[in-house]
Amino acid sequence: MATVTVIRTINAPLKDVWESWDDYGNIDKFNPNLNRSFLIEENGDTGLGATRQCDLNDGKNHIQERIIGYTPMKELKIDIYNGTLPLKRAEATFKFKELGPNKSEISMTMEFTPKFGLLGRLMVPMMKPQFRKLLGKLLDGNKAYLEDGVVIARAA
Repeated sequence: MATVTVIRTINAPLKDVWESWDDYGNIDKFNPNLNRSFLIEENGDTGLGATRQCDLNDGKNHIQERIIGYTPMKELKIDIYNGTLPLKRAEATFKFKELGPNKSEISMTMEFTPKFGLLGRLMVPMMKPQFRKLLGKLLDGNKAYLEDGVVIARAA
């Protein structure tokens, strides 16, 4: 299994940072990698078991995710259980930390196993920088959303 971690400091209270991620079906507000996101089951809009679909902005790919770990204001763990990306399995863990009254840290660690057996394992060194870039854009989008009110504009 391969691992990629990205960390950002955000000039916003921890409560606001947490609330932006806890609005589970609407991550597309700040994720520049997505065309749209939406809840896919009627099992709650957040918390353990909540599920969503994220349609990537390439217009072809999507992933389906469910919350498998949920500790408010501290940690959110997501299982990427289905989709069109070449992943056999993937989990993303978000950790939230208060650094001050208006400063927070978010770290995101993604663990993944590619499809295609040996060929997939040989592709890991090329995949890790791509994932690091995508995850960095996600956290940068969250930072811009919280600090400057930037909402990602979507094509109609």
